[in-house]
Amino acid sequence: MTDANESVPGLGDLLAAIARGDRGAFELLYRRTSAKLFGICVRMLPQRSDAEDLLQEVYLTVWHKAAQFDAQRASPITWLAMIARNKCIDRLRVGGVERHQETIDGLDLPDEAQPVDPVEWHSEQRRLDHCLSGLEVRHQQVIRTAFFDGCTYEELASRTGVPLGTMKSWIRRSLIRLKACLER
Repeated sequence: MTDANESVPGLGDLLAAIARGDRGAFELLYRRTSAKLFGICVRMLPQRSDAEDLLQEVYLTVWHKAAQFDAQRASPITWLAMIARNKCIDRLRVGGVERHQETIDGLDLPDEAQPVDPVEWHSEQRRLDHCLSGLEVRHQQVIRTAFFDGCTYEELASRTGVPLGTMKSWIRRSLIRLKACLER
């Protein structure tokens, strides 16, 4: 997504600068993405304190692995969300923590330090909902369950009764379609 102000760097530009060790770019990336990534963590983990701790791990990973970001494979926010999701899944597996069962609109939680522009947030939410609605219903459900509930490929395959390879293909193709739709 391009910014209205051409002088404001995009997330991809910030990741490239972070890969070169630019702390200012890292701070800006944090301010622009932490609310969304924290929402993922809060949604997936049972305790807010666990989500707060894990968010720090997410950004530490981003600092160390920014050079691995590939815009051909995913949008910057998708790449960041995958890091957060995978860290949460790892924490749930290793820590034996029960998955958070409350219904929380996790991605709508603002970061207290840096409020999210509600107009921008709702616009992006509508775009995401629109793009998700372009997928087959079962693929929509799989994507929502994988990313918002933190289910692994194996869990999704088991729940839907499809082979693991099929589930991976569904998710991969769906993410490619979502990325293309969101970039329009």
